[in-house]
Amino acid sequence: MELPLESLNSFRPRTGTMDAWNAAYVRVEDYLRAHRIHNRLHQSRLILKILERAARRHEANPTLDPTTLAAEETEATIDLWFADVLDVRGQPHERIAVDGRVALLLCDGPQKWPYAFLDERSVPEDFAKAMRAGVIDAGPDMAVSSMVPRPIDLGPITEAAGETLEQFEKWPLLRALLLWLVFAGILAAIFKATR
Repeated sequence: MELPLESLNSFRPRTGTMDAWNAAYVRVEDYLRAHRIHNRLHQSRLILKILERAARRHEANPTLDPTTLAAEETEATIDLWFADVLDVRGQPHERIAVDGRVALLLCDGPQKWPYAFLDERSVPEDFAKAMRAGVIDAGPDMAVSSMVPRPIDLGPITEAAGETLEQFEKWPLLRALLLWLVFAGILAAIFKATR
């Protein structure tokens, strides 16, 4: 996918090839689409902000891949925004990423507030409340406990079956006779069913 004409007029990186920046654009667009951001105007605005940040980093180190830089900037921007909206700054990246994405999906944010995602100016209060309500708290911390093994009581039927099997083990002739009787019974049932 090519960069839109209006994007070409405002975004002109000093380093890297246009093909590399087109690939970065597509990567960021796909990432936003994965977050259900389908509004093209809002999407284009966000992509340009992210690509401008990636271009500044690329100027400082032109050996880095623009697509990688754009993906990193996208992830950092989203994490920072989630941390602000959920008021959880200082938590680990993984926790913020999971909580934010789950909350965004649970409150159906991209559908109900199409311009609010990654908006740095102001987040509607009802959207922020819905996001915070969608955060899932983990249960209590793990606690060490000790469990003492106890014998398993399988009841009187299993005891009787066990004793019967022990008796059959003592008398192999009786066991063989019983097996032949079961086999003959199965054959008789099959023969009877086919008639």
